Amino acid sequence: MATTRNVGRGGGHSPANVTKNLKGIDFPASKQDMIKHAKHGGADKDVLDELQGLEDREYGSMADVMKGFGQVHAGQGRSKAAPKGARAH
Repeated sequence: MATTRNVGRGGGHSPANVTKNLKGIDFPASKQDMIKHAKHGGADKDVLDELQGLEDREYGSMADVMKGFGQVHAGQGRSKAAPKGARAH
């Protein structure tokens, strides 16, 4: 029987898992503050990797963190696409 690692425990590459592991953090918080908080709460490597991928800045709210998370993942999907606003010739 196949099993999925960390189901229901806040593991894996997902905004919900990042949110769960940042529960109780005080904002504003820096990227390093969030990583420290997640480590202290027992976050798995996938969650810590997601946090490491965020821009190194201060975040004002969980919504701000999720916006940053979305920007990181949107950028990964457009690696070979023309930059936004660029026109094809």
